[in-house]
Amino acid sequence: MTATAKASPRYYVPHPSPYPSLLSLALLVMGTGVALSLNAVRGGPWFVLAGAVPLLYVLARWFGAVIAESEGGLYHGWEDRTFRLGMVWFIASEVALFATFFGVLFYERNIAVPWLASFSPRFTPWPGFAAAWPTSGPAGQAFSPVQAFGIPAINTLLLLSSGATVTWAHWGLRRDNRRQLILGLVLTVLLGAVFLALQGYEFHHAYAELGLTLGSGVYGATFFMLTGLHGLHVTLGVVMLAVILARCLKGHFRPDHHFAFEAVSWYWHFVDVVWLLLFVFVYWL
Repeated sequence: MTATAKASPRYYVPHPSPYPSLLSLALLVMGTGVALSLNAVRGGPWFVLAGAVPLLYVLARWFGAVIAESEGGLYHGWEDRTFRLGMVWFIASEVALFATFFGVLFYERNIAVPWLASFSPRFTPWPGFAAAWPTSGPAGQAFSPVQAFGIPAINTLLLLSSGATVTWAHWGLRRDNRRQLILGLVLTVLLGAVFLALQGYEFHHAYAELGLTLGSGVYGATFFMLTGLHGLHVTLGVVMLAVILARCLKGHFRPDHHFAFEAVSWYWHFVDVVWLLLFVFVYWL
C-alpha cells in the first residue's frame, strides 16, 4: 500500500504492494530458524535473525504506508466497515485457535487419562497409574505444578487492570481528552510489560525448580502450549498498543475517526478473556 495511490470515489483500492510477499518470506525464514534451533541444528539462530530483520523492516514500512493513507483522508465509511468486519473475522479465527487447544486439554484430562487408568491391572503396561491431574502420563517425569494463587493470580489482576485502563483511554479519546487517552495507554503498555516479565520468571522457575518442562508429559506440553501461545499474543498486543501510543503522541486519531485504536482494544480485551479461561482451567482446577 502506498500513500500516493489514488482514492476511488466509492472505495479506496491501493496499488499492488510487495509487502505481503516479503512478509511471508521473512516468516518462512524465521520459522525455519526456530525449527532448526529446537532440533539443535547449527545455524538455526542465524536463520531466525535473517528473518527477523526484514520482518521488522517490512512491518515498519507497511504500518507507515497504511497510517499515511489513513491520515491522508483516503479511508471513509465503506473502508471503515470492511476494516471492522475483517477484525471481527480475525478475532473469530483466534477464538477457534484457542478453542482447539482448550479442547485438547479437555480431552486429555477427562477422556485420555481416565481411559489409560481404567485398564485391568492384569493387562496394563503401567500398573499403579491413577487418573490424577495434573499428570505427566504413565511413564513421565515427576514435576510440581505452578500454584494458581501466586504469579498467575497477580498476572490476572494485571491483565484485568489493563483492560480497564485501555477502556478508560478509549473514553478519553471519544471525549477528545488527549491527556486521559495517553495516560491510559501508557498504563496499559506498562501493565502488559509487567505481565510478560512475570510470566518469563514463572517459566524459568517452572523449568529450573519445579521440573515442569515441555518434556513433562501431557500436562507440561499443554501447559506451555496454552500459556506460551497466550504470552505471544500478549507480546503482540503490547507492541500494537505501543504503536497506537506513539501515534497518539503525534496527534493521530479523532473522536469520530479512530478504528485502529478500537481494533487494538478489541484484541486486548480478547487476550484478557483468554487469560481468565487459562487461569481457571490450567492453573486453578
